[in-house]
Amino acid sequence: MPMQSETAARPAGPRPVQSGRAGGAGTTAGRYGPWRLLTLFLAFLVILVNPFLNYFFGINWLQGWYQSLGVGHLWFVSPLEGLESLLVTRSLYLPSLIGMAIPLLLAFLLGRVFCSWICPISFFAEIIERCRLPGSRRRGGRVRFGHHLIWFALVAELLLTMILGAPVFVVLSPPGLVGREIMMAVFSRRFALEGLFLVAVLAPELAGRRVFCRSFCPLGGLLALVGARRRMVVTLAPERCIECERCSQACPMALRPARGETLSVYCWNCGACVDACGPAALAFAWDGADPGSRAGVRFAYHFAQGRNEHAQEK
Repeated sequence: MPMQSETAARPAGPRPVQSGRAGGAGTTAGRYGPWRLLTLFLAFLVILVNPFLNYFFGINWLQGWYQSLGVGHLWFVSPLEGLESLLVTRSLYLPSLIGMAIPLLLAFLLGRVFCSWICPISFFAEIIERCRLPGSRRRGGRVRFGHHLIWFALVAELLLTMILGAPVFVVLSPPGLVGREIMMAVFSRRFALEGLFLVAVLAPELAGRRVFCRSFCPLGGLLALVGARRRMVVTLAPERCIECERCSQACPMALRPARGETLSVYCWNCGACVDACGPAALAFAWDGADPGSRAGVRFAYHFAQGRNEHAQEK
């Protein structure tokens, strides 16, 4: 078969992460979806429980939310909020730089996993999607905007911060707003007006999929940029792909994994396409620094692109 001759010459690719699923056609394991939802729930539980611990029990070893979260003496700072602080103050603040280091390292190694596995906006979006009718859960949903808009959102946000001399995303950060609204509800028994922005962010999820996350979140754009050369990637085994497009239907970012788009900067490593792939043609893998490993990943990408260009010509 022609496929065998092409794959036989393929450079050694990155080592797949073992999924433990049967790779038969037409079967799905749904392995990452439940774990992702559990992780999102636990991450949301952190900022939900935190104000009650602070206010009612005086327990302060956990403070803040997903803009600036403190666990004991260790603080995690959102990279975008930290960058805004640098632009506004025009000075380096060592604790802020240290707090940004861990989220940036996470994005560099694993990509935009904060968005897909931790962010409370993704948690709410997952819940909304599961409550929608099955027929409305189509690829990308009815409300869709281009992926490239996320770069305009990032640049516009940074420019606006420099023009106004104030950190805009600190005020209107959706993941930050979730934590602040909960904190205000516990401490002040009221909600802030900025909470309406959360409604505007989540409302498109009724007719779309990850509309804000995919096209308008500046933090997502920054993390995607940092993770452009991420080490954890979703790879394609072309010889197993049957072009059923189930992976494309499953992708909340409206990508086409069978065409190698999981290697693009827009993939956020949620694993939905891996779960949906019956023949196990898609899998998470470590894209090692050695040339052979990286060549294997790029081979799968270009092979998929060439296959689809050939199909279009026909």
